[in-house]
Amino acid sequence: MNSDFPRIITLLRQESKRTQKKTAQDLGISQALLSHYERGIRECGLDFLTRTADYYGVSCDYLLGRTPDRTGAQIAADDIPDADAVLRDNRLRGSAVPTLNKKLIVNSLGLLYDLLQRADCRSLTSEVSSFLMLAVYKVFRLVYSAGRGNTQKFFSVSEGMSRGASSAAMELAESRIACIASGRPEKGSAAVENPESLSISEESMAADYPMLRQSLLGLIKMAEDKMDWDDK
Repeated sequence: MNSDFPRIITLLRQESKRTQKKTAQDLGISQALLSHYERGIRECGLDFLTRTADYYGVSCDYLLGRTPDRTGAQIAADDIPDADAVLRDNRLRGSAVPTLNKKLIVNSLGLLYDLLQRADCRSLTSEVSSFLMLAVYKVFRLVYSAGRGNTQKFFSVSEGMSRGASSAAMELAESRIACIASGRPEKGSAAVENPESLSISEESMAADYPMLRQSLLGLIKMAEDKMDWDDK
């Protein structure tokens, strides 16, 4: 099977407030066997997979972790809501600093992804996306885990391992980005064919990204202030 299946069937059972004994009876297997499935000790057959999908009213693809949609639908870019539209009536409370920081980050990412699109290198875009996703995951989990009563059940990596594992994965992604961008990619990755496509000056930035340039420069300034680096 795979590592997602045990976690997902355990989460579904706990969400439905069913005991392991009751669930095993309903699915026609022993409690011991269900325990083995939930702990990933044994792999189930196709028949049990389909019975479980019907039992919880989800798709087999969802049980296997192939899609986050319980119906099995694949999520397209157009299906993902815009955060600003979703949070319009739930603006960041307090000072203007959180709103400013969010805009600096979002606008800078917009410029970054447009630059990546110019390079037209799938490997580079994929590794940059992996690095950023891992960074958001890491910070979200730290904040989320501070909430009393917040369950860790929808994470497949344990809380104790998540910080080190995410940092290690970020380091690998950063190394791959450097290799791809410098023209020395690892096997299975492609180098940027036209490095000139990544060239950008302050003048071209002002011309091509008049609305985003200031945000990026602001983010650079704030980031380097936090580094507290004096290169004089």
